[in-house]
Amino acid sequence: MARDKIYIEEEFPAPMKQLWLTFKSTPVAIWALGCYVLLLLLAVFGPLLSPHSAMENNLDMLLMPPAWHVDGNISYLLGTDDLGRDMLSRLIQGTSLTFGLSIIVVILALVIGVVIGSISALSRGVKASLLTHFLDVVLSMPSLLLAIIIVAILGPGLTNVLWAIGLVLIPQFIHITRNAIKEEQKKGYVLIPILDGASELRVLVTSIYPNIIDKIIIQATLAQSAAILDIAALGFLGLGAPVALPEWGSMLANSLDLFYIAPWTTYLPGLAILIAVVVTNLVGEGFRHSLKLQKEN
Repeated sequence: MARDKIYIEEEFPAPMKQLWLTFKSTPVAIWALGCYVLLLLLAVFGPLLSPHSAMENNLDMLLMPPAWHVDGNISYLLGTDDLGRDMLSRLIQGTSLTFGLSIIVVILALVIGVVIGSISALSRGVKASLLTHFLDVVLSMPSLLLAIIIVAILGPGLTNVLWAIGLVLIPQFIHITRNAIKEEQKKGYVLIPILDGASELRVLVTSIYPNIIDKIIIQATLAQSAAILDIAALGFLGLGAPVALPEWGSMLANSLDLFYIAPWTTYLPGLAILIAVVVTNLVGEGFRHSLKLQKEN
């Protein structure tokens, strides 16, 4: 026979679990997260899901309108471009170039930025002061302008674009990590392991990181939306992916001359960029709102 519980056990969820419980109570945020996961799946499995090749020309299907048009073809659901390439396949496979690469860039910038930011937060004196002022100068400049300057130095190309955007995003993670650690160091719970003889590194890993990871995740979503726009903008300017690759910004630039005769070749990649940025921002806004409610409670 099971024994009845005499005492009521009060459960205190971890900061990340509590953030998720608050986040999933917002329908718009959950919808945005579902769209974000869908974009992520398209970025990973895009070549397997696309009905046609994104690079193969079909001269018999030049500028075919979308399937719902009178002259459309169901085999080409979103129509074709001026070389007969399937727009749907190019948009799907372009997800990995614009959306997928932005995730990789943000992850690399996050890791480097968190490490440097942690070192900065634990350091004292002139080194910390110099790094703080340097970050203030870098963060005062627009990220796209910095990326263009770096690409101009390194040369055009998708690889150099990724390096440029990564270098631009690193100071943001350094700044948010340093400020978050400094804020947590002032709280009383950090003093307990220090008084027990724990090293600063151990306190950082076991006590501080679990309480600032939510802020880093929120910063990562904001950084990704900026990375998506920067990759697309540099591709639009001809500094990023080669013309043949289905990168959304490059597709948008190559279709401007066709806007009046084949508008779908222009507004479809533009709509893809808009959806990716809005969904990423909504996910970040959902986490930020949840963090605010968590602090108030």
